Amino acid sequence: MKLISKIKKVGFLKRNNKRGSLWGDSLYRTIKYSFKNQALYKRAFTHRSYTGQTGEESNERLEFLGDAVLGMIVTEQLYKRFPEKDEGELTKAKSSIVSRDTLALWAENVRLGTYLRLGRGEELSGGRHRKSLLANTFEALIGAIYLDGGIVPARNLICSTVLTDAEKYLDYKYRKNFKSRLLEFVQARSWKGPDYRVVADEGPDHDKRFIVKVFINDKPLGQGDGKSKKEAEQSAAREALKNLEIL
Repeated sequence: MKLISKIKKVGFLKRNNKRGSLWGDSLYRTIKYSFKNQALYKRAFTHRSYTGQTGEESNERLEFLGDAVLGMIVTEQLYKRFPEKDEGELTKAKSSIVSRDTLALWAENVRLGTYLRLGRGEELSGGRHRKSLLANTFEALIGAIYLDGGIVPARNLICSTVLTDAEKYLDYKYRKNFKSRLLEFVQARSWKGPDYRVVADEGPDHDKRFIVKVFINDKPLGQGDGKSKKEAEQSAAREALKNLEIL
């Protein structure tokens, strides 16, 4: 029985290594890349809180590299895809695409937090779901793929994730439609809301101003005012996005 168990265990490890995954096939299928250097792959998910226990190198240097690769590829793709857009528009779009929130959202979509190697304190404090940590890990993964396979697989990952809807970041109406952006953010995380509530109205009928609060998960996250309820809701959504560090 021990021999059979040992054979099964070895077979499982070989199968995982062949697929390029230390933790199973799910991430391999998602990122569509098989690492040749498993140590590099492992390091991409190693937070500095974990290295104090093991003495291993953290993913911070990979994050530094991945940030540069991400910026270069996003700039390249925006330049090629939108020849009619000027430098100012492209700069604003790039800023949104490489923002911490966008990266964290995609990291959540591919469940990168599941694979993080964290120290006990970081784990207990919710680090596996922390936006900044997820965004940093996404950049570290890009850096690791670049070192392991070169620019082509790194570009493929970026184009299949953060650049899939690049057009919306060049859409002025989208950038200014704070309610739509907040709704998109909330739905992506399966949160409750947003729920807009008029908390007060001031002034005479011909010059009334409405004050609106927006609630997410039953908690107030932003307040705004305007000459109409719609205007006040947009204002409240904008403040909520600021509080969520998206704007």
